[in-house]
Amino acid sequence: MSKAAQNALKTAIQASYIMIAGPTASGKSQLAVDLACQLDGEVINADSMQLYADLSILTARPLKADMQDIPHHLYGVLDGGRRASVAAWLELAATAMTAIRARGKMPIIIGGTGMYLDAAVNGIAPIPDVPANIHEDCMALFDAIGGAAFRQKLALHDPLVASRLADGDRQRLIRAMGVFNATGIALGQFQKAEHKGALICRPVKIAMLPPRDVLYARIDARFDVMLEQGAMNEVKQLINRQLDPSLPLMKALGVTALKAVLDQEMTIDEAAYIVKRDSRHYAKRQMTWLRNNYNAQITLKTKLSESLMESIFSLIR
Repeated sequence: MSKAAQNALKTAIQASYIMIAGPTASGKSQLAVDLACQLDGEVINADSMQLYADLSILTARPLKADMQDIPHHLYGVLDGGRRASVAAWLELAATAMTAIRARGKMPIIIGGTGMYLDAAVNGIAPIPDVPANIHEDCMALFDAIGGAAFRQKLALHDPLVASRLADGDRQRLIRAMGVFNATGIALGQFQKAEHKGALICRPVKIAMLPPRDVLYARIDARFDVMLEQGAMNEVKQLINRQLDPSLPLMKALGVTALKAVLDQEMTIDEAAYIVKRDSRHYAKRQMTWLRNNYNAQITLKTKLSESLMESIFSLIR
């Protein structure tokens, strides 16, 4: 690239950022590093489970060797005893992006958590925090009556949100009920309000969508590697902390199955089958969200290529 082209690109970088979305095990982390090398960039995590300091192996946090000295932000920054939120992530991401821009670098957001990606582009509605005692009461009610009955109760107060959620979507159902019980206003009403906090500048949106058979094979192989790297010991250490089982990290893919192995309730082969199956199902849901909501400007099925870089340069300019 000529000197003039490099200067023009640097100017354009100040008005843009890269966003890479894709299902688990799709190759997002490698693409982010490759792009960071090409664009003089730094990486910002948008995966809800990789925010936590615990379970670096089981959540597939990038290894230091794979980062190739590229700065990576928002990995392992929250204790597993906390509850991450979209608002908290958005604030952290905005702070990281401001610092990256101040260094004259290209921000590269990468993740598979749809709510985070959507908030980055569109902002979020201002929703009050739910007091801990109300949240706990909602959790107890859900556990007592089950998801179907709980959703029916929610529908009496918040039919809009209840109609969008499945009976098994425990976290969001409890959140919606908690907001209503705390404020007397349906979550759906809050969500209709003006959204604020979107990250400044334009995203160049890339979707990593490898063929399904390739993706599923990667998922299966990756979990085998996780076990070799010490995922079981990670879960043991997490269980020993005796955290609230309703915390998001306690519901990370693999935790329940590997805990059952530690409790001698199932074999490691049975646990591996369950985790791989659930991971494939999760990847399928992520791909559905991406196709229906993400509106990628570039869709990539294989590794980074020269033609892709030209497309990205063009979009940035």
